[in-house]
Amino acid sequence: MAVETAPAPVERRAQPRTVRGPNSVPRLKTVLIAATAYVIAFIFLFPYVVMLLTSLRSQESLRDVTFWPEEWVWSNLTEFWGSGLAGNLWVTIKVAAGATLLVLLVALPAAYYTARHRFRGRTAFLILVLITQMFQPTAMVVGIYREFFQFGLVDSIWALILVNGGFNLAFAVWILNAYFASIPRELEEAAFIDGNGRFGALFRITLPLAMPGVITALIFTFIAAWNEFVVALTLTTSPENQPLPVALNSFIGQYQVDWQNLFAGSVIATIPVIILFALIERKVVGGLTAGSIK
Repeated sequence: MAVETAPAPVERRAQPRTVRGPNSVPRLKTVLIAATAYVIAFIFLFPYVVMLLTSLRSQESLRDVTFWPEEWVWSNLTEFWGSGLAGNLWVTIKVAAGATLLVLLVALPAAYYTARHRFRGRTAFLILVLITQMFQPTAMVVGIYREFFQFGLVDSIWALILVNGGFNLAFAVWILNAYFASIPRELEEAAFIDGNGRFGALFRITLPLAMPGVITALIFTFIAAWNEFVVALTLTTSPENQPLPVALNSFIGQYQVDWQNLFAGSVIATIPVIILFALIERKVVGGLTAGSIK
């Protein structure tokens, strides 16, 4: 007599649960974030678009209600070079480059020494450097003028270089100090074993690793010196020695403003900074996060 055996139960394996990774963001949330970013970018870029379009209008079409110019006057941009403002642009380049070079020459050894040595008064020195960042040139413009007048440096490019370098030095020292402190000492000690001295280890090992911080200090100093207005207006008297931001003020009269030429000069003054920032934008982001992760 045959005995029927019941089939063995089939084990059902549990289906693995899908775990969402950190990069799997819902589509709606991604769209909202992207839309918000585009709106914010548009708000910040819209004044520059208006400035560019106004610089390409004629004097008669400035009162038109249309957004796009009916007639594109490219001569507003080309006449900039024949109006004498090209010399003011060259003054601005020399002041910004000189102030940046001065800041790097002073901030690099100061930041490196404070990052590698624990000496008495180190904290007080860094706090004192930070305090100088709290003072603005506008608040001390009278004292600055009297000081440079006694030294005979009024209406001089050197005065603008010294002022812009001095007021941007604190930021450079602090960000370079944080970046040098984040670089392991063992790398320099290995360089010492290979026969390098202190300066050899600095220029061959530490400084290339700290280049994002150096680039950050460079770009911020350059932009601050490029856009400075109040001190340059106070310390310069002759038109040929005025930086471009001060020279552009000549288009603003008592009863009339030459908007198209004013905006044309502003567009030309903005282009070098945009190009410089676009070239080294990644280095700037890396330098700003220096010291945030150990």
